[in-house]
Amino acid sequence: MARLLREKPILILLSALTAGLAAALVLLSFVDGTAWLPLANIAFTVYFVSAAACLALAFRKQIRRDPYSYNTIFTAGFALFILSLALTHGTSSVLYFRNPGVYDDRQILFTLLHSAKNYMFLTSPLLLLFSGAMFIANVRLIRHEGRRFVNILGLIMAFLLAAGEIGIGLLDYATSLAAEPSVAAIVLVNLCAAMYLYFECMMIGTIIANWIVLRREMPLDRDWLIVLGCGIRRDGTPTPLLKGRLDLARGFYERQRAETGREAVFVVSGGQGPDEVRPEAHAMRDYLIECGVEPGRIITEDRSGDTLENMRFSASLIRERDEDPRAAFFTTNYHVFRAGIKAREANLPAEGMGAATKWYFWPNAAVREFIGLLTEHRTRQILILLLMIAAYTALTLLALT
Repeated sequence: MARLLREKPILILLSALTAGLAAALVLLSFVDGTAWLPLANIAFTVYFVSAAACLALAFRKQIRRDPYSYNTIFTAGFALFILSLALTHGTSSVLYFRNPGVYDDRQILFTLLHSAKNYMFLTSPLLLLFSGAMFIANVRLIRHEGRRFVNILGLIMAFLLAAGEIGIGLLDYATSLAAEPSVAAIVLVNLCAAMYLYFECMMIGTIIANWIVLRREMPLDRDWLIVLGCGIRRDGTPTPLLKGRLDLARGFYERQRAETGREAVFVVSGGQGPDEVRPEAHAMRDYLIECGVEPGRIITEDRSGDTLENMRFSASLIRERDEDPRAAFFTTNYHVFRAGIKAREANLPAEGMGAATKWYFWPNAAVREFIGLLTEHRTRQILILLLMIAAYTALTLLALT
């Protein structure tokens, strides 16, 4: 128990708050008349404010300890939703005291039941603006890069975000117009809203997490600079995207040497793809040498085929020379957070920096990263989504019986 308290204090606190809410509701059930309703609403408001504060504290703790974690996404994304629940119940309490005759004893159930829809509609202006911006950026990308499938992911995401908002809104409106809406229709609306809410929270959490790691200052005490490969040209030279990563690493190397006198070693990491004339790492090494980096300060890792292998194989080469390495990795801005997670999976505690890319390229690439983050922990994602679906289904059935 003591170990659990040390390692999971926020989880213990949330469990205690939930138990306290349940006890308060049991006690309030003995209150006569309708007086229990505003008191129960206040209890829910206090609970959700406290839960949002717990998630915010967990988020802050995670950022300080290690931001490259799925916990960063969950706590950031869902803290905002829980805060919206606190505001909703607080507003309901005020409205009840001002006009108590309007509310009946099922009001709390309906407030919880509509929470997913309310959050969707509350954030809809921002999401629709985001979808429009993503659509414009993706059209520009297609004009420059062609109509490959990977180049239309942003269009698909923009369509799904906008269509989800509009479709669920219209379905909810049509259901509300019915004289006696069917239970199936109401359940369908709330299930769709719950699924949309989950992916919205995950997307917001991912954007926040990536923004935070991009703003972190890299300590000027690195001994190993890992540059992740990302494709080369047909003539075997680095693409502009890869040059951006190499230039970022070289700039950090020169700044650290100028300010501290500490010289690092480059680890260029990237194997040879099926459509590449040579390993990416070889092209990266040649580019750094052309830029004036001493060949003796470059280690070549030319076997990796993805980000996890980049980190694993680079870590293996580094630990052959340094048992307690201070490493940094360099990639493109949209890839920093996910690359940091892969570094942790490879047991490599490295900080990351991201090179800038063209404005129209970033949204589509960020969508690919988001899809990758979701699919890599499918079991966890499915479990949480199923729990949310079960909760909203149960709330619907309780509210309608």
